[in-house]
Amino acid sequence: MPKTPSPCIDVCKFKREGHCIGCSMTKTQKSLFKTLKKDSHRQAFVQMLIAQQEVMGKYKGWRLAYSKKCTKKGAEAPFSLLDKTKP
Repeated sequence: MPKTPSPCIDVCKFKREGHCIGCSMTKTQKSLFKTLKKDSHRQAFVQMLIAQQEVMGKYKGWRLAYSKKCTKKGAEAPFSLLDKTKP
């Protein structure tokens, strides 16, 4: 099974108090993701990012863009795993 790809969707403009306008990650978070080797850690990071985006509320297009990226890389998007567990 392929590794969970980076949540970065290649927008990379840091405006919202240091958060990227595309994926909501800070430069530090982007660097941190690159160091994660275990896929379980990568999935947990993406789940944390989803929670961060829900609080910030300005990243509605990210899910679709990231879903397409995951499909292209042959990986299942971690939020689709979360959606399956919701009643």
